[in-house]
Amino acid sequence: MTATERLSRGVVTRYAIGSIGTGGFATLPGLVLVFYLTDTLGVTALLAGLVVTAAKVWDVLIDPWIGERSDHALARTGTRRMWMRVGAVALPVAFVVTFAAPGALGPVVAGGWVLVAFLATATAFSLFQVPYIALPAELTDDYDGRTRLLTWRVVVLSAAILLFGAGGPLLRRAGGDDEALGYLVMAVVAGLVIGVGMLVATTVAPTGVPTTVRERRSIAAGYAEGFAALRRSRAFRLLLAAFLLQGLATGAMLAGANYVAVWVLHSEDALTFLFVALIGPAILCAPLWGRLANRIGKERAFALASAAFAVATAALVGMLWAPGAWVYGPVAVAGAAYAGMQSLPMAMLPDVIAHDALTQGPGRAGSFGGMWTAGETTGMALGATLLTLVLAATGYVESVGADVVAQPDAAVAGIVVSFSVLPAAIVLGSLVPLLRYPLRRADVDAAEAVEGVAR
Repeated sequence: MTATERLSRGVVTRYAIGSIGTGGFATLPGLVLVFYLTDTLGVTALLAGLVVTAAKVWDVLIDPWIGERSDHALARTGTRRMWMRVGAVALPVAFVVTFAAPGALGPVVAGGWVLVAFLATATAFSLFQVPYIALPAELTDDYDGRTRLLTWRVVVLSAAILLFGAGGPLLRRAGGDDEALGYLVMAVVAGLVIGVGMLVATTVAPTGVPTTVRERRSIAAGYAEGFAALRRSRAFRLLLAAFLLQGLATGAMLAGANYVAVWVLHSEDALTFLFVALIGPAILCAPLWGRLANRIGKERAFALASAAFAVATAALVGMLWAPGAWVYGPVAVAGAAYAGMQSLPMAMLPDVIAHDALTQGPGRAGSFGGMWTAGETTGMALGATLLTLVLAATGYVESVGADVVAQPDAAVAGIVVSFSVLPAAIVLGSLVPLLRYPLRRADVDAAEAVEGVAR
């Protein structure tokens, strides 16, 4: 029986359902957290950026260590499930607390509350996400099987982004004129859905006989394991660099979407339409990118998707002169390309891990997953930070609650540039490391053949 046959439909489905959780956590904070801080709690744009960035820096610091701990748990217990379950249970609670900030105590106290609560939320997410990212390398050793597994994960991820991106703002309105209550309702509903999706995914984590008794290692040793993987694998460095840069671009766009809807398109409903235009094509096109990758290789398909995304987002600069419904066309093209930008690098990561295992031995997928999650988090966090820097530089005016303010033309222009030219340039830059990525199907198949003989 081949590895692809062993990868049952149930495993593919349950693994994909985990992306309801990852998509929800990646979307809602990135979409509404900065806006919540600046336009509900009255926190300045720079301080809002500091809050988001600090939480993400914490994420980056702990992810490599969590990856090594996950590898340790696999060796000691035969499964990665325990850490995933802890994260799945803890995240909904911390997520709700994040959006329960006491605004009456002033922007500084409220900003501090959000910072601490979001640190806890990010920690819970990492406990789940790092081993979750490591699983594909252990669920199948087949090149095309991994593409299938990650393609359907991205289909669900795209649906989750649509669900949370369009549904989150609608839930936020449940509070009526009380914006703080609306955010709390949104957090409760979204937190529960995120937690359930994560718990379902924990059931696919393989269980087996412990392989070795690994000694308890220090935090520094956990970091060293992750950085050692980064140093020795050129393919991993290049793939991670491309993915990090693309996370920076999409993070800036995600954080800016609410601002585009309110201050450029002058409609809160436009936020929902933007997400439908972006994610609808992504859901439809994710399987098509998988088929294309099977024909021309994952790395070439990934480069094509990236180029298409850059061209589509660059066209959005036209909002400077003629904002209107036409923007949904380029956004739809970007959404179709985004499906490939998500599924293909995720399908390439298990190939990198398998290739490394050929020379270094198996059991290090968690360390790779930790570094990958840290890189992804860095990109998304710095994307939001990049937006706040542009807002601050262009004179964006903050507000509290339902206060009505007017934005200077420079701030509106900064919002448009952050949603168009800036992410397009960054994605084009990501092609530099991507075009140097060395692994091809023959390299991965050769590694699998050697591993099969060894088994």
